[in-house]
Amino acid sequence: MRLPLGYRYATCYAGIRQERKDDLALIVSDPAASAAAMFTTNAVRAAPVKLSEQHLRASGGKMRAVLINAGNANCATRTGERVARECCRTLARLLRAPANQILPASTGVIGAELDASLITRRLPELVAGLSEDGFERVARAIMTTDTTPKFATAEAAFRGGHIRIAGLTKGAGMIQPNMATMLAFVLTDAQMTPVELWEALTPAVEQTYHRLSVDGDTSTNDTILLAANGASGVTLPRSEQKLFRELLTRLLEDLVRKIARDGEGARRLITIEVEGALNDAAAAQIARSIANSPLVKTAVAGADANWGRILMAAGKAGVPFDPARTDIYVQGVAVCRSGVAAQFSEEEVEEKMRAPECSIRLVIRGRHRGRARFFTCDLTEDYIRINAEYRT
Repeated sequence: MRLPLGYRYATCYAGIRQERKDDLALIVSDPAASAAAMFTTNAVRAAPVKLSEQHLRASGGKMRAVLINAGNANCATRTGERVARECCRTLARLLRAPANQILPASTGVIGAELDASLITRRLPELVAGLSEDGFERVARAIMTTDTTPKFATAEAAFRGGHIRIAGLTKGAGMIQPNMATMLAFVLTDAQMTPVELWEALTPAVEQTYHRLSVDGDTSTNDTILLAANGASGVTLPRSEQKLFRELLTRLLEDLVRKIARDGEGARRLITIEVEGALNDAAAAQIARSIANSPLVKTAVAGADANWGRILMAAGKAGVPFDPARTDIYVQGVAVCRSGVAAQFSEEEVEEKMRAPECSIRLVIRGRHRGRARFFTCDLTEDYIRINAEYRT
């Protein structure tokens, strides 16, 4: 795994969560990086989200470090803002960096007060432990109900030389990013401005994280950050930034698929494709409606080719289309033609649906070309158990 140059990582156990495993993580850029970020659209926003936004504005899109804790969302509490600011100030002194170049992020239980001293007293140890090989440990430290760490890397040759990009993310429940709890941190050693990063991040997120749902809930803490520190010495001219955007989009899609595959209680990754809608936005709206249908998700869990549930979910999306011109495919098999049952073998489709991945394709025949791809997972009894016991 070849990581971007100029970044160091550290993790430790701070006692924030009951289980004794790392729950505090630090990413430091040497030198300070340009940064762009997108945050939750939930009206209830965690203190770290609000402070990170403020810091990015105040610093002009500069980032020296990201400080992440798991086990407590630092949201809907009396002391949230004070805790976030105190942690940033303490870390800034240790790194000899401006406080507004420290970006905090939190994940965990909402509404529980967070003791700042749990974090601040461990920061000297965290800074002393920074190393270039701690990337995967950070991915593990920020996990909550995740069952596996989620990260991806990529590398590409540009005219000025090679650049590397690496991303790590967490999330298994409360997932429907609308910039879910969902965090993502993507690092590159290319030389780019905050504006260029924003221009790359926005369309990439639209095609990936905005096409993801586990349970239809948008978290209070959603954060996706893209940072570029220029440590490779490679500056990307405008003519090559499309290639960078494509590289970024592929990497984010890899991360999104990992989240959907690891959805709480999930046994199957579901990929939904909609074709022939009025436009791409309409296609995405239909796909999201299918992805968020508990009836569709439980049908997939039971390997039941109940295509009527898919057609129903598409119909309630609020997007006009003609059911009589609509075909549905499950695992590549036509189960619905022109809005009515197609001839197919229930046993064959059921067997295909027992695979770890399930594809659903809805095609609206006609002159429109709107299309979208969406990622979700099945819904099992384990999702209920995990969330019923989350705080206990």
